[in-house]
This record gives sequence, C-alpha cells and structure tokens, in this order.
Amino acid sequence: MRKLLIIVLTFSLIFAFSAVGLAQSYTVGTSAGFPPFEYVEDGEIVGFDIDLMKAIGEEMGFEVTFEDIAFDSLIPALKTGNIDIVAAGMTITEERENAVDFTNSYYSANQSIIVQEGSEKNISVLYGDHDISVQTGTTGDLWITENLADKGILTGEVKRYDTFVLCVSDLVNGNVDAVVLDSPVAQRYSETRNVKIVGNIITGENYGLAVDEGNTELLDTLNEGLRRIRESGRMQEIIAKHFE
Repeated sequence: MRKLLIIVLTFSLIFAFSAVGLAQSYTVGTSAGFPPFEYVEDGEIVGFDIDLMKAIGEEMGFEVTFEDIAFDSLIPALKTGNIDIVAAGMTITEERENAVDFTNSYYSANQSIIVQEGSEKNISVLYGDHDISVQTGTTGDLWITENLADKGILTGEVKRYDTFVLCVSDLVNGNVDAVVLDSPVAQRYSETRNVKIVGNIITGENYGLAVDEGNTELLDTLNEGLRRIRESGRMQEIIAKHFE
C-alpha cells in the first residue's frame, strides 16, 4: 500500500512539474515601426502593445513571444496559423472583421498629416499634385486612396511602404510632401524626427487585438484579460508609461 502511494505521489509530482513546463504560449504578430505602440529599441521589440500583451498574459496565465511582420502580412499570418494573435495598433474595420475576430477596443485614435519641420505646407498638401506616403494596408492608406486618390482630389503619387519608419524617412529626405498616419504615432515622430503635424483627419478609429475567425476561446481569454487589467489600474499605468 505504501509503495502504491509513493508511486501515485511520484506520478502526481511529475504531472505537476510537466504542467508547469507546458504553460500555454502564444505567438503575437506585430509590425515594429509604429511607435509608441511597437518599435525596436536596442534590438528588442518594445512599446504599448508589447506591454499590453505581457500584462494580459501575466493576468491570464499564458506566455507570449513576438514576431515582427509587415503590417499587411499580419492577417494572412494569422489565417495560416503562423501567429496566434495580432497586437499592432490595428483598427477594427468591417473588412477586417470578415477575416478575423477582434477583441473589445483598447485604444481610440484619428489620423494626422505630418510634413517636414520648417516647411510652409499645410493641410492643403492632401490636394492636387502632391506625393503622400502611407503604410501599406493601414487606415491611412485606405482613407487617402478612397477619399482623395480615387476621386482625383489628390493627383500626385501615393507611395506605400511596409513600415512608417520608411514613410517618415522618405519625408525627411524630401522624397514626399507628407505622411498620413495614426495620430499618437504622428505625435511621437514629431518629437523624435524633423517633422511636424499640420492637421488631423477625424476617423474615430478603435484598435483591437485580433485572433483567427472563430477562435472564441482565445478571444474570450483576451477580453477577460483586458477587463482585468482595466479594473486593476494596470492599463492606466501602461498608458501613462507610453503616452504621458
């Protein structure tokens, strides 16, 4: 009887240690050229979304690893199973909801127009023969294309890049007249690069975390994690760290 008890206890301990070692882990896809939400610092992906996902993981008992992917490749990577979650300042849109499921919104933003510091250009840069750069597949890209380029209001070139780092570099180098991008990101670039904000486009966007369509278990876990970190005050701490 004692030997049987020892065997049972031994297997129980092995199972317990195995369970600890096999804690759930998710791969989070992001596009690390979108400060302060996600960017690379000293070779590490950091930012608001990164801290947000780490906080949710700690709250809900899972681990996260991060993959830096071009923004317009995030949803395809989610659909093919190469990543489990998208955390990339992604706006919840009807078109995207046809392919993925979004959590409750965790941040709201509009679009801004930035030009070179010292330039006399203003919001009229969106009209006529001006060249505008955008990140491929973003809300700014869609807004400029649908509301200005397709209607012939903007007759210059819309230059699309994989990251806003390339967009802003092209602006600083004088290769485009303006960049259209999310307002909090525009604010960060205006503080760190030789650019300034000359106008805002009120789009009333809401950011959400994305999972593959139908993955309700993971979606519910993320929503519960968001609820908990809001109630605990940790969300406000993360916001203060990156925006105040």
